[in-house]
Amino acid sequence: MIKKQLHYFLTAVLFFTRIPCPKWVNHSPEILNKSSRYFSLVGILVGSIAAFVFYAFSFIFPADVAILVSMISSIWITGAFHEDGFADVCDGFGGGWTKEKILTIMKDSRLGTFGVSGLIFILALKFLALYHLHNLSADIILILISGHSISRFIATVLLFTHEYVRDIDSSKIKPTTQQMSVKSLLISGIFGLLPLFFFKNATVFLVLIPLLITYLYMGHFFKKWIGGQTGDCAGALQQVSEIIFYLSLLVLWKLF
Repeated sequence: MIKKQLHYFLTAVLFFTRIPCPKWVNHSPEILNKSSRYFSLVGILVGSIAAFVFYAFSFIFPADVAILVSMISSIWITGAFHEDGFADVCDGFGGGWTKEKILTIMKDSRLGTFGVSGLIFILALKFLALYHLHNLSADIILILISGHSISRFIATVLLFTHEYVRDIDSSKIKPTTQQMSVKSLLISGIFGLLPLFFFKNATVFLVLIPLLITYLYMGHFFKKWIGGQTGDCAGALQQVSEIIFYLSLLVLWKLF
């Protein structure tokens, strides 16, 4: 039982990061689908690496440099997996006006003006939010871990509630498009929310309100234009949710 769960977790690690895994870990459709329960745990792992990098570099460089290097480390460790999805969504929905056109643009590996602009602004916003949180004497270590975990949980909710949209040039359904079980969603939720319990102030749970609004709005937007979601949509929601989490903390820190 433990070995099976470890297989699921390592499959999620292999799928979402560059971290080396044993050769017996694979991307079989069944295993990959069950690994969704550990997407948030992967977020804790990635967030912990980013937090460690920030902590280590903060002894040598100013906080802004340490934050920037921390962001670079998280992008490198994930292979810009979610950033790529966000950029594709910016290009697809920015340049397409029909479902077919949007999906065609999103499938194109080339990066367009909307994608470049979106990446520049979202990364700049992430840096500024983290920098100002640090200036407010906030616990950046815990914030980084929480931001990565809870944003991946929000993205997992989208995968659970919204139907996957088939590729327009293929009848094959990707492995991650199988219906996620309620059990997997609950496990993902536990890992996604777990870091929030380590904050000293319980008001941190108020961030769930703007995160819920973000999920509802983007989920409705995707449903309206393409009838569901794709992996890129989940990646975009993860990136936006992470930003919303940091910005919400900024507001809470100022109010409380």
